[in-house]
Amino acid sequence: MPDTHNPPAPPVPPTPPIPLSALLAREDLGLRQIAGPSDPDTVIHWAHTSEMADPYPYLLGGELLLTAGVHIPEAAGSGTYFDDYVSRIVAAGGAALGFGLAPVHDTVPRALVAACDAYGLPLLEVPPQTTFSGVARAVWQLMAQARLAELRRVTEAQQSLAAAAARPDPVPAVLRQLAQRVGGWTVLYGPDGVELAGAGRVAKAAPPGSTPVARALAELAAVVRPGEGRTAPSSATDTVGGVHLAAYALGAGQGFVLGVGSAHREPGDHTIASVAAVLLSLLTGEHQSGSGAARLAALVRVLLGASPEDVAPLLGSERWFVVHARPAGDGPAPDAVATSALGAALGSALVDAGGDVVRVLVPGDREPTAQAGWACGVSAPAGPHEWAAADTQAARALARARATRAPLVRHGERPALADLVPPADAETHARALLAPIAATPALTETLRTWLSLHGSWDRTAVALSVHRNTVRQRIARCATLLGADLDDPDVRMELWFALRVG
Repeated sequence: MPDTHNPPAPPVPPTPPIPLSALLAREDLGLRQIAGPSDPDTVIHWAHTSEMADPYPYLLGGELLLTAGVHIPEAAGSGTYFDDYVSRIVAAGGAALGFGLAPVHDTVPRALVAACDAYGLPLLEVPPQTTFSGVARAVWQLMAQARLAELRRVTEAQQSLAAAAARPDPVPAVLRQLAQRVGGWTVLYGPDGVELAGAGRVAKAAPPGSTPVARALAELAAVVRPGEGRTAPSSATDTVGGVHLAAYALGAGQGFVLGVGSAHREPGDHTIASVAAVLLSLLTGEHQSGSGAARLAALVRVLLGASPEDVAPLLGSERWFVVHARPAGDGPAPDAVATSALGAALGSALVDAGGDVVRVLVPGDREPTAQAGWACGVSAPAGPHEWAAADTQAARALARARATRAPLVRHGERPALADLVPPADAETHARALLAPIAATPALTETLRTWLSLHGSWDRTAVALSVHRNTVRQRIARCATLLGADLDDPDVRMELWFALRVG
């Protein structure tokens, strides 16, 4: 037999709770609280109607229980009936009781009012014109509004956290954004339990570990930090001095822990903090992983004067593709999340998202493929000493991809007629031929693109992101400066060879 005097804590339904005050504020219902505490923190999870004398077996907890008093015997006022009835609702975890007037009772029994006051159960008077189904419908409407608000809040927080992770100081930026979103403070603990960074009001007001709440958060972080011979949970929560605390382990066995403290715990806070924990896991894991350390070492060596050829072995490949990409069509510049996703899809973390074009350095053993929603240009495989030329190849391939609306264009490597001319002679001839326009890069690039697209004004305008009249003006200027008839195919061919060499 279950122990009905000391029952276990009832489970809370997985629905967004709504404040009881929000239901009382609905003028169309006309509800009035006549007993029990008026606590603004009282919430309900749903409405349930029952005329059972003992509703305990049918309640899950968190309900607004609605009754018309059909179950109340005539002599109930002189005994313990109402005390027993209310105590069972409280034991089951009921959040409030709604008593409907008419047709059974004209007023709420005084003994029921006294019992609700005694057991701390909010009691609502439901007027005759308000149906129980109308109350239930209002509860679900308020829940739907709460769910929509929660989803909107979580979505906005995810976007702001992702933007923070793309800043030059990603870890402090994510901590600041999370503290702002939960209205509290955040702490990043290292594997040794030392506070590495913090943000928020409490973190600024008191040094680490100087208050009971701060010490409690550090102790909670130790609970989720992995240790030898024990399995730690991924997260843990506690409440100390009215402050809600939470700790999240970052990554698999890294030892870093995210701590969060807030005076109020709102729906969606756990989801928002979990998103921040994932981002911080990536950021801290990057510094711990072998590949991340190798990339940082390569960057440091280049900054200190090493050549690309010297640092390339640290990156794990001898040959590389350079990929230039832009969102397909005329979409906006890619954000940090889209850029990271593109790099992951191409199999490389070496991504540069400067300007409107995303550049990715892809290892030569991973053939770049077309990516949904992107226009891509791919260079020929190149060693470190050829990266600059490969970057130019990828840029030109992307221009052709955008002009032809192809998802991916590769730079070709097949032998051409120009290969029969000694490179030095070809370069000398190209410089002499193109000298009149060489000082104006816009003219050179427009002529190159226009020739590659067979003289199409519209496609050249799309490739260069300029108006077609601008293309016409530039080509006319090229013809004048070069003293050439650009309608002559022989002239076009000679200029094309010169532009390719140059």
